[in-house]
Amino acid sequence: VTQHYEVTLTNLSNGQPLSPLAVVLHSQSYHGWSIGQPAGLGLEQLAEGGDNSQFLSDAAADGIISTTSGSGVVPPGVSELVELNVNASTDLQLTVATMLVNTNDAFSGAGGINLNALALGEQITMTLPVYDAGTEKNSELADTIPGPAANGEGFNASRDDVNVVARHPGVVTHEEGYNESVLDSTHRFDSPAAKLRIKRTQ
Repeated sequence: VTQHYEVTLTNLSNGQPLSPLAVVLHSQSYHGWSIGQPAGLGLEQLAEGGDNSQFLSDAAADGIISTTSGSGVVPPGVSELVELNVNASTDLQLTVATMLVNTNDAFSGAGGINLNALALGEQITMTLPVYDAGTEKNSELADTIPGPAANGEGFNASRDDVNVVARHPGVVTHEEGYNESVLDSTHRFDSPAAKLRIKRTQ
């Protein structure tokens, strides 16, 4: 029996484009990240540079059910729909992640969303918090932010921050007196930065 799901990501931020959405269907044994633990290499690349390919291939190697990528960047105020088909399972969970590209290493997402409770035609709607991958200092310098605010460097293999995943404290910006920051008030964000809707259609 095939089950069909529609996953819709909506960018709620003012000036933070979201990188292509990483979508993982999995059993309860998989975890894309854990608060207070170091980020995996795939999550580091996603959170610093917006590239979800390693995150998805790491998940595929972990014996998960399937992985999918969104088609592109999701601008502020815009929604993107990703469709999923999966064979019926009694242990079906969903993890999603996306980078806030005008930051050093902020990402938004949710892990371990239980899809078994969704009957045909039902949907879940939730807001997604913002996390700090902890792999790159939140320097806000032009050469360290890959988004359109700076077009600087994305992923850097060296880790110069606390090296654990945590909730993100937000950005400072040069308008708050941090003169070296390339960010301004339009790049500030509240948590949540995004909304997720999951609907079972088959």
